[in-house]
Amino acid sequence: MAALVARALREEGHPTDLAARGEEAIWMAVASPYDAIVLDVMLPERDGFEVLRELRARRIWTPVLMLTARDAVDDRVGALDSGADDYLTKPFSFAELLARLRAIARRGPVERPTTLEVDDLRLDPAARRVWRGDVEIELSTREFTLLELLMRRAGHALSRVQLLEGAWDIAFESRSNVVDVYVRYLREKIDRPFGRSSIETVRGVGYRLRRSGE
Repeated sequence: MAALVARALREEGHPTDLAARGEEAIWMAVASPYDAIVLDVMLPERDGFEVLRELRARRIWTPVLMLTARDAVDDRVGALDSGADDYLTKPFSFAELLARLRAIARRGPVERPTTLEVDDLRLDPAARRVWRGDVEIELSTREFTLLELLMRRAGHALSRVQLLEGAWDIAFESRSNVVDVYVRYLREKIDRPFGRSSIETVRGVGYRLRRSGE
């Protein structure tokens, strides 16, 4: 299948290299500034998830389209949490593959770290784990989701409505104080035990996660 896809891409005018194994894919992606990468999950030696995590850890932000064998939620979540820009399930049409490649190539390299870091606060979306320095912090599902939203937009003020839409369903109304309650929970876990005050109240707006020096 890889050979067929490579040949079809070349026939469409796209210079294409082919890696048969995970280690080879890493070496090639590090060595060459590709416009986009098509990465199959089922690779020998190191699978596609491992390859992608390694690339992102090396700060290689080339757009990646992952091919997954099953249309299961875990597969799709695994692809995106590993740092993929898009995914496509097999079997697929070549026309759709081309369209998705064009879309991610237009966006160009976008930083997609697999672990979020703000100062010494670290969050792993795939493993659902959080650390302050070397200390792991236990968070509820809702606390984790709220912190992930704040960390992804660190330094930016997010309104209560934005936080509600991102961490809760539409059953909650914007006048609910549930955001304030959970921000208080987060502060008690990620800030106060460590003598920090990283979650800042922005009067008239909402909250932001402040980076040191801001």
